[in-house]
Amino acid sequence: MRAVLSLCLTLFIKIALCSHYEDDYNVDSAKQLKSPKFWIADGQRTLYERLRTYKNENVAKNIIFFLGDGMGVATVTASRIFEAQIRGKVGERNELSFERFPHLALSKTYCTDQQVADSACSATAYLTGVKANYNTIGVTANVTLNDCAAARDPINQLSSIARWAAESGKATGIVTTTRVTHASPAGTYAYTSNRDFESDADVKKKNLDPAKCEDIASQLVGYGSMNVILGGGSSKFLPTCAKDGMGNSGERLDGRNLIAEWAMRKYGNAKVVYNRTDLLNTNTQYTDNLLGLFSKSHLDYHLDNNKNEPSLEEMTETAINILRRNKNGFFLFVEGGKIDLAHHLTMAAKALDETVEFHKAIKKAETLLYSDDTLIIVTADHSHTMTISGDSKIDNGILAPATQNSDVDKQPYTSLSYANGPVASDFTEVKGNKVQRVDITKLKNFGKANFQYPHCVPLSEESHSGTDVAIYAKGPWSHLFSGVMEQSAIPILMAYAACIGPGIHACSSSASSYASYE
Repeated sequence: MRAVLSLCLTLFIKIALCSHYEDDYNVDSAKQLKSPKFWIADGQRTLYERLRTYKNENVAKNIIFFLGDGMGVATVTASRIFEAQIRGKVGERNELSFERFPHLALSKTYCTDQQVADSACSATAYLTGVKANYNTIGVTANVTLNDCAAARDPINQLSSIARWAAESGKATGIVTTTRVTHASPAGTYAYTSNRDFESDADVKKKNLDPAKCEDIASQLVGYGSMNVILGGGSSKFLPTCAKDGMGNSGERLDGRNLIAEWAMRKYGNAKVVYNRTDLLNTNTQYTDNLLGLFSKSHLDYHLDNNKNEPSLEEMTETAINILRRNKNGFFLFVEGGKIDLAHHLTMAAKALDETVEFHKAIKKAETLLYSDDTLIIVTADHSHTMTISGDSKIDNGILAPATQNSDVDKQPYTSLSYANGPVASDFTEVKGNKVQRVDITKLKNFGKANFQYPHCVPLSEESHSGTDVAIYAKGPWSHLFSGVMEQSAIPILMAYAACIGPGIHACSSSASSYASYE
């Protein structure tokens, strides 16, 4: 009876404080934001949410690690606005699915030898708990670029949280919109002194011996413990004389068909798929192991509308439905990898759209699992140089020009811009002896998905940023994610919550003793 009364009181308070908020959260007009009552109700809603947040100290049966590659805070902000505006709502009021998570922290992303991280050294940090050198994966900082002998030495090899999960009897999987051998997913299983060693052909391009520098694709198949592998990169697994299910030739020079080897290793209920239809037709109740390679290289951008490729949301749902059948739970790594690739081209529209697709995958995962026993972590490996700036009015299109022209040269400019990037010459012209900006709205590609946004320093491609990235956490022990953290602490906290891997665990007596001591 007391529990029922408590529930009724909670619902009454929520209705009393938040009814106005719930109705007007996604407002249709900026005029609605002028009401003081609106903001008071919104503040009360925020207070209510904070008051009812509790510490979930259950053991995490499942862990889903969502990695938005290159998804810095500015990208999240711009994507939040973008997602609402395409629905006809006021963008600034919006929240993406993971922004509603109750716990938040900041992650420091540097490598041991670089101020600004790449996806390889950062993957090593957030998956193994140890920071490493730029361009290396799964190995300590004793391994430098192309030092294959050092990478092969077991003393330099690091174990990832995916391995800890598999060793504890959990199912494991990776889902990505890039090649499954790319730097971020490779951090779950590979040891390499060069992130580019994705196939033996890649090793030979560096004039090195594949027998001494084992490529990443062969490591994935040799590892053997991954139950679900979904993404792109079929060429890395097939010899030049073989083709995948889409007719694409492989690139391997050793003659090995790693897709066939994977299927033979898995025995039983193993399945290989090459397109969206076959993925969606997979009977997840009778499939224990699934390999899906939907492209020769990376998957296409969502805006390119390749209907033969599944969405990140669809791959995530399929993976969860297979992995959740394991009675011991699972660890799943999900990467929205093309956020990063779009930023490198300064294609802001595609970067924001890929972030929205990432948000949809997280939202789907929340509907499929219980927060009582599933820890969900959402973060980025590094940021990018895109900023939101200028003098735009509320609800101005995030991809559009600012609402006022520059007060210096009177030319229009975009709210989104980059510190550096390619094709800088497109945005300036020479008149007489002066270099001046052009009217960007008159560029033939302006407003389209492939439009490359303005930037300052010309580079072959836009670079990463060294600014901190956010960590969003929900589920068991998610309250541990707070403040400013080293990126390498992330897997240690996840392992504690799930009682796997080295160190103290939430379910061990040493953990309670340590907590008492502190």
